[in-house]
Amino acid sequence: MAAYHILLVHFPIALLTVAMGAIVLRAVSAGALARAVDHALVPLLAVAVLSSVVAFAVGFRVWSWDALSSSPLGRNHMLAAAWTVAYWALLLVVRWRGGDAVWDGLSRWVMVGLALLGSLLLTITGTLGGHLTGTPTAVSQALRALGWEVYTTFYVPDATLYLLGGVAVVLAAIGVMARRARAA
Repeated sequence: MAAYHILLVHFPIALLTVAMGAIVLRAVSAGALARAVDHALVPLLAVAVLSSVVAFAVGFRVWSWDALSSSPLGRNHMLAAAWTVAYWALLLVVRWRGGDAVWDGLSRWVMVGLALLGSLLLTITGTLGGHLTGTPTAVSQALRALGWEVYTTFYVPDATLYLLGGVAVVLAAIGVMARRARAA
C-alpha cells in the first residue's frame, strides 16, 4: 500500500506546482496565454485538491494512526499534509468565488503570496514524507537552520510562527487596501 501512496502524492504535487505557476503567470500578465491558463485554474485546483484528499486518505491506509501519532516525524507529516490540503482547498474557494476580481489591483499579489505559501507547505509535507520513506532531501537542512529538527521536534519553531503571523498581517493589509481601492 505504501507504493500507492507514494505514487498518488505525485499527482497533487505536480498539479499544485502547476497551479502555483499559473497564479504567478496570471498575476504578472494579462495577456492571452495568462488568461487562458487562468480559465483552467479552478478546474486544475479542484482536481489537485481532490487528488490531495485521495492521497491523504491512502496515507492512513499505509501507516496506522498509532504509528503516525507515536513519532514526531509522523505527526509533523500528518499535520503538514492536513494543512496543505486545507490551505489549497481554501485557495480554490477564493479563486472560484472571487472570480476575475482576484486579479485586480493588489489582490493579485495576495494570490501570489498565498500560492507561494501553499507551495512552501507542499514542500515541507513532501520533505517529511520523504523522511518517512527513507529518502530525505536537502530541504531538511533548511528546516534545521530554522530550528526545526524533523526527527524530534513536534512543534512549529517560534521564528516560523512569527514569520507566518507577519505574512498573514501583510496579506490581510494588502487585501484590505485592494478592497478599499476597488470600492473607491
